Amino acid sequence: MIKVTVMYPHTPGARFDHDYYRDKHMPMVQDKLGPACLRYTVDKGLSGGAPGSPPPYVGTCSLFFESVDAFQTAFGPKAQEILGDIPNYTDLQPVMMISEAVVS
Repeated sequence: MIKVTVMYPHTPGARFDHDYYRDKHMPMVQDKLGPACLRYTVDKGLSGGAPGSPPPYVGTCSLFFESVDAFQTAFGPKAQEILGDIPNYTDLQPVMMISEAVVS
């Protein structure tokens, strides 16, 4: 199983609408990716490791797929639509990482 993690770096003054991301964007992503996306999680950054420090990421999501090929096959045709929704909730540039889910 693989995990696609999308991270939005904490940047002072940047805009990130957590409600829109959680309630509209991510359900739309799940709908567009269909059954290839087994499940997803959404995280809201609260703090860094040191007391009072900002989180390294203001928000992240993790999407789970059976394989990299399953992700690419599902995402490719819908990428423009999914990525086109980003300005509706943030002005940040997301960072994406694909990893193997070793323990779930």
